[in-house]
Amino acid sequence: MKMRKTAVLAAAAAFAILAAPAGAAEVVIGLSMIKSGVLKSVGEATETSVDIAVSEINAKGGIGGKQIKLIKFDTGTDPKQAATSVQKFAQDDKALAIIGPFSSGEAAVTFPIGERLGIVQMPNAASTPGLTKGFTYAWRLTADEGKQFTRVIKSLEKKGIKHSKAEIMYASDERVSNISGTQFYPAVFKANNVAFGEPIGFQLKAFDVAPQVTQALERKPDVIALAATPDAAGKVIKELRRQGFQGRVIGSQIFADPNSVDLFGRDADGMIIAAGFWWDRNDATRAFTKKFHDENMKRGLTSKKIPHHTDAQAYDIVYLLKAAMEKAHVTGDPSKLAAERTAIRDVLQDIRFTGVTGENTCFNSNHDASLPGFVVEIKDLKWNLFDSWPADPCQ
Repeated sequence: MKMRKTAVLAAAAAFAILAAPAGAAEVVIGLSMIKSGVLKSVGEATETSVDIAVSEINAKGGIGGKQIKLIKFDTGTDPKQAATSVQKFAQDDKALAIIGPFSSGEAAVTFPIGERLGIVQMPNAASTPGLTKGFTYAWRLTADEGKQFTRVIKSLEKKGIKHSKAEIMYASDERVSNISGTQFYPAVFKANNVAFGEPIGFQLKAFDVAPQVTQALERKPDVIALAATPDAAGKVIKELRRQGFQGRVIGSQIFADPNSVDLFGRDADGMIIAAGFWWDRNDATRAFTKKFHDENMKRGLTSKKIPHHTDAQAYDIVYLLKAAMEKAHVTGDPSKLAAERTAIRDVLQDIRFTGVTGENTCFNSNHDASLPGFVVEIKDLKWNLFDSWPADPCQ
């Protein structure tokens, strides 16, 4: 009888722990992700990366001894839904910080909301230059498109690849592609004395891009600078080769997806693009890549074998928030929510962080992370490291 009573008391104690108030036992983080919509193919594995990081951290004791409670929201690539997600995380879920939103278009809408509500947002893909400027709660663990494309051009110079004449093609109905094609690519070409014609736009869902490709090839360029999501980029590359273009297709990190090599096929041979992550750089990147691959196979995401840089950045954001929260001594106490959210913001400015994306990562005055860059060449249906660039020094 005594043994039975002891067992009942033990069971009651265990239940009490499991049923403890969320604020007393957990640290709440929101994940604004993309599992549907136009950027689904690029963004859907963000969830995998974040889940891996949260599982690892919770298995080792969580944040300050408290488990991470991850709350997810699929925006469907819709800025309006992204706005809803920030309000939900901040007001309903009492989250301490938000991973996301994913894209620049979403972040442009959500950053002002997060600023008003006083909650840190950290996208893993939004890469439009200047996006965080003027906000105190908006931070990015991403490298902007202008910086990455500059690295590509400098690598072409270093390797002696002809690129004195260029043409620009871009997806006009996708925010980062449009801005890259009409603003960043032209600015980088001008700064590096590369001649180019008027940028040529096309629609993401265009069935036939032959007229735009014909227009670009009339001027006999050495390189075609392409700004588009992977599926649209694949259409343009195939048409370029069909019309006889033998030069290089180059780009920043918009379609730098190592899993898109099969989509591009042999037509992509010689393509040179920038990426924010190189999977085979060290033991940590290889270990993350294996976990990412194995978990995606379990989830049926069989095309997601190697992490996109946005996947690696999502993984690192979880660890970065852990470091910031521990440095800020957060408790997860709902009565201290506003103060602890602000404390997280304040410690980020001086933090130094090492993860799979880089070592001793810091943030500049605009809250953009200083990250290394990797220039990749596609050759024989493989993703090959062509050149690499160190992160800018911390100020």
